Amino acid sequence: MAPFGRIFLTIGIVLVVIGVVFMVGEKFGLGKLPGDIFIQKGNFTFFFPIVSSIIISIILTLLLNLFKR
Repeated sequence: MAPFGRIFLTIGIVLVVIGVVFMVGEKFGLGKLPGDIFIQKGNFTFFFPIVSSIIISIILTLLLNLFKR
């Protein structure tokens, strides 16, 4: 059962890190950056934060590489 516990602990830590990135990122304009796609036509809205996703990916990659070592 120890490996199962480690998996849950790792998933929990990753979720906490993602939550912190979203909370801190919102203060710096994450989700409203140039390059984020926002289309609104009448009753239809499409939002795809491509640049924000890339930045979050870079930050998480750096953090996970630090924890891995």
